[in-house]
Amino acid sequence: MLLAQHTVALQVLGSGGPEMGDKRASSAYVVWIDGKAKILIDFGGGASLRFEEVGTKIADLDVILLTHLHVDHTADIPALLKAAFFTRASGELHLYGPNENNFMPSTQDFVNRLFEDEKGAWQYLGDHLDGSARLQLKAHTIKETRKVTRIYKQGDITIDAITVHHGPIPAVAYRVNVGNKSITFSGDMNGDYHTLEKLAKNTDILVAHNAVPKGATGVAAQLHMTPDIIGDIAQKAHAKRLILSHRMLRTLGREKETKKEIRKRYKGSVKFSNDRSYYRTK
Repeated sequence: MLLAQHTVALQVLGSGGPEMGDKRASSAYVVWIDGKAKILIDFGGGASLRFEEVGTKIADLDVILLTHLHVDHTADIPALLKAAFFTRASGELHLYGPNENNFMPSTQDFVNRLFEDEKGAWQYLGDHLDGSARLQLKAHTIKETRKVTRIYKQGDITIDAITVHHGPIPAVAYRVNVGNKSITFSGDMNGDYHTLEKLAKNTDILVAHNAVPKGATGVAAQLHMTPDIIGDIAQKAHAKRLILSHRMLRTLGREKETKKEIRKRYKGSVKFSNDRSYYRTK
C-alpha cells in the first residue's frame, strides 16, 4: 500500500529551559503537516508568544503531547486554552502525558486540577472539559511502558510513545509519524532506560535536549543527557538528523565542545536550534 505524500516540518517554538537569562522561551515544538500546525509538543513559558509569531492557529491543532509536567514544559497551557475562546477552534483537542508517581499527578489529574469546574485553579475554564465550550480538551494518561506503544492514529498520522528516565519525574518520549516521515522528541531524559533509541529508529529528525555539558555529574546527570549520550543514542537509532534544543546557560557557548563529543559517535547532521527554528523533513 502506497502512503500519501505529505509536507512535514518541525518548528522549535521554545529552545530554552526553566531559567531566566537565556533569552529563550521554554520547551515547545510544533509539527507542521501540509502547511497546518497539527501537533504541539510541550508548551512552556513564553511559548504562547512564539506560537503567535510563527503564524500557527489554535483551530488547526489536533493533539498536544506533554513529555512531562515540569513548569518549563507546561506553563503556557492555560494561556493557550483561554486564547482558544477568541478563535473558531472547536471539536476535541487531545492532550497526552505521563502517569503519576509520588512527585507528580497523572496527566488527567493535572488537567483537572487546572481547569475542572468548581475545583480547578482556573475553574472558569471548566467549560472546556464539561462539554459546554466549542473546544473540548480531552486528557489521556500514558501508563509507564518501556516498549514502543501507539497512542494515536488519525488517517496517515500516528504517534508512538515510550517511557524515558528523567530522575524521579515521570517522562515520555514521542515519535510523530506522518506517512513515511517521522520526527522524534526525547523530552528531558538521561538515557538510563535505553528506550529512546528504540523509539527513534531510522527517524528523519531526532530532537534531543542539550541541557547539560560534557562531564556533568550528580543531579544534573540524573535528569539530562550529556553530549556523549546524545551522540550514542543518535548513532544507535540511525537518526537522519539531530536537532539540539532545551539549551541552557550551562551549555550555551559550549557548542563546539558539545558537537565534538557527539561527533565521536554520530556522523549525521547536527544542528543547534533557536526559538522559531524551522526544519522540513526531506
